[in-house]
Amino acid sequence: MIKTDEFARRRRLLMSMAGEGAIVILRAARELVRNSDVLFPFRQDSDFLYLTGCHEPDAMLVLLPDEGPDGKSLLFCRERDRQKEMWDGPMLGTDGAVEQLGLDEAFPMEEADLRLRELLHDRIRIYHDLGRDAEFDQRLIGWLNEFRGKARRSFHAPEEIIDLGHLLHEMRLFKSRGELSVMRRAGRISAGAQLRAMQACRPELTEAHMHAELVHEYMIHGCEPAYPPIVGSGENACVLHYTANNQPLADGDLLLIDAGCELHGYASDITRTFPVNGRFSGPQRDLYEVVLTAQEQAIAAVRDGVQWDDIHDVAVEALTDGMLDLGILTGDREAAIEEGLYENYYVHKTGHWLGLDTHDVGDYQVDGHSRALEPGMVLTVEPGIYIRGNDERVDERWRGIGIRIEDDVVVTRDEPEILSDRVPKAMDDIEALMRQ
Repeated sequence: MIKTDEFARRRRLLMSMAGEGAIVILRAARELVRNSDVLFPFRQDSDFLYLTGCHEPDAMLVLLPDEGPDGKSLLFCRERDRQKEMWDGPMLGTDGAVEQLGLDEAFPMEEADLRLRELLHDRIRIYHDLGRDAEFDQRLIGWLNEFRGKARRSFHAPEEIIDLGHLLHEMRLFKSRGELSVMRRAGRISAGAQLRAMQACRPELTEAHMHAELVHEYMIHGCEPAYPPIVGSGENACVLHYTANNQPLADGDLLLIDAGCELHGYASDITRTFPVNGRFSGPQRDLYEVVLTAQEQAIAAVRDGVQWDDIHDVAVEALTDGMLDLGILTGDREAAIEEGLYENYYVHKTGHWLGLDTHDVGDYQVDGHSRALEPGMVLTVEPGIYIRGNDERVDERWRGIGIRIEDDVVVTRDEPEILSDRVPKAMDDIEALMRQ
């Protein structure tokens, strides 16, 4: 769990970057109705969670860099309601926001509009996440128009609204020791879920059984899925975002599981592909070896100073070489890469940033160029090959096979750290585990 001191440090850093004359405004997520009077499970906005540690809806954070040596942090939130607490459990309240979250001051949410209008006086710029709450955006812009439309001499109206993500998402890209500790734990739990599914797998079960094994492991460790698990057997593994997870597991098919838990808001994201009956067939083994080689080479390339695009290029070259060797692609290597022939079977990038969001925030390019990796960044490395069952361009033995292997990797000053290395990916190791 991230400590209160770290949230305070993040707020101070953000205020120092926003600078004098700024005000930072960030809204919490809202509760959403699923149907009738049933709500979706609440998940806090990741930016709001990053700065506050608050898991309640209907709140607003305001940061004032000019107030005091370290700035001032204010939270507007719901007041405690004994009747509501009887139905939904304890509420933070204004006192709890100061005592538990370490905010400087807290006020009831009902006072937000009145107080915020005053706080905007004499501010030069506003940092705000425009577009997330259209109703509040309209009120904020309306206030500015009102201020500017009056010949007022008592205060100066803000001159601009700046996207908060420009500063905040760069901060989130680099993980602290505390964050990495949580992500290591999430990786271990997610790895345990993959191991559980491998050992439970057998032909008479269904994808739903495997889905249940994953969620069971997450929940007994106090976690929940970071995203809807992908549990695709046979040709379903060729559907990148397959989530029906309801088909029977056929003897002789492969099963692709792309899943990860969320712990204290931080995601894990692991993919393994393994045989339903515990034994890789010849064609499965040949194709799996190509993907595994590509993944191992791509992970080895995750180094301080290496460009983001280089990781993808390494994987593309290895996958192309392997598919040429197997006759899935024809011609020479240069043409297969230059003309994008590999994209018939490898249709996505090799990874993404990982953190409070599964596809975490952070730029992949800086000043028009591929970004260089730096220590503290966390990314996935996940090459794959997907050959649909009706693809007549390839020999029949390859058809209907989808394979992806994915690990969560931390950039360090030396060799990369793999957060998900508890799950075997060598074929002999997978088969040995499934025999147990």
